[in-house]
Amino acid sequence: MEFRKITIVGGGGFMGRSLAQKIASSGIDVTVLEVSQERIGHAQRGMAASLDDELRKWGITASEKKVVLSRVSFTTEPSEAADCDLAIEAVPEDLALKQAVMLRLDAVCRPETVFVTSTATLSVTEIAAASGRADRVVGMHFLHPVTRSKLVEIVRGSETSDATFATATTLARTLDKTLIEVFEYPGYVVTRAILPFVNEAMHIVMEGVASAEDVDLALRLGYEFKMGPLEYADRVGLDTMLDWMEHLFHELGDFKYRPCPLLRKMVRAGHKGRKTGRGFFEWKGSERVRSEKEASR
Repeated sequence: MEFRKITIVGGGGFMGRSLAQKIASSGIDVTVLEVSQERIGHAQRGMAASLDDELRKWGITASEKKVVLSRVSFTTEPSEAADCDLAIEAVPEDLALKQAVMLRLDAVCRPETVFVTSTATLSVTEIAAASGRADRVVGMHFLHPVTRSKLVEIVRGSETSDATFATATTLARTLDKTLIEVFEYPGYVVTRAILPFVNEAMHIVMEGVASAEDVDLALRLGYEFKMGPLEYADRVGLDTMLDWMEHLFHELGDFKYRPCPLLRKMVRAGHKGRKTGRGFFEWKGSERVRSEKEASR
C-alpha cells in the first residue's frame, strides 16, 4: 500500500508533533486535526522548534526543514480527514477521549480506511469498539521521540484483521521502524517492562540513597543505556508516567506498578519534566541543563 495522505488527530502533544514530523520527512502529506486554533498554534510552534533543534545539530538542512513543513497542514475541520489513506489518533491517554475520536473519524472517513491508535497502555479492543470498524483498527505504540526511535509495537485488538495488521506493518517499514507484533495485554511489552524500572529509580531518590543525577549516571554507565530512567521519565512527562503506572496498577493489581509517592508529589506541584522545564532535572527547551558537578566529571 502506498500512503499519500495521513491524518493525525492531536498534534499539540510531543507524540503527535513527532509523528507528523517523521511521516512528513518520509515523503507523505500529513493533515493534523486539532480542536482549536490555539492548539494548532501550539503544534506549529512545537514542530518548528523541533526542526530547528535538528538543524542546529546538523541532522537536517534548511531546505529539508522547509520541505517537511510544506507537507504538514493543520485544521480544526474533521471533514479534512475524509480522503486520507490512514488516520492516527494521538490524543492524551484517556479511553473515553480516544473512543470519541474513533467515533468522529468513522463519521467522515471512507469505510475502508484503517485507524491507528497510538496508545501506550489502553485496550486497543475497547478503543476499536467505538469506531464502527473494529477489524480496521490497530495499535501502534511509537516510542519517544518518533523521529529517532527505531522501534514500534504493533498491537492487535481482538478484532484486528490480518489486512489491517499488514497495513500497519507497511507504515512501520515506510517510516524505517523495526516492529514487533504484540497481542493485547495491559502495558504491551515496552511500557510493561520499563515502568517498574523507572518506579524503582524514583524510590531510590525518594529514600535518599542517591541523587537523581547519580542514579541515572550509575545506570547509564553500569548497563550502557543511552539515557537514565529518570531522564527518560522527564522526557516522556511525569504526568504521563503517573497515568501509565496508575492504569497498570489498576489493571494488573501488581504492587510493582504502584506509583512512587515522590512521583505523585512532583506532578501535583506541576513539575512534569521537560514539558514544564522542571522534573527530576532542569530543562531548557528540549535540552537537559547539566549541573556543574556533572559537567566536571
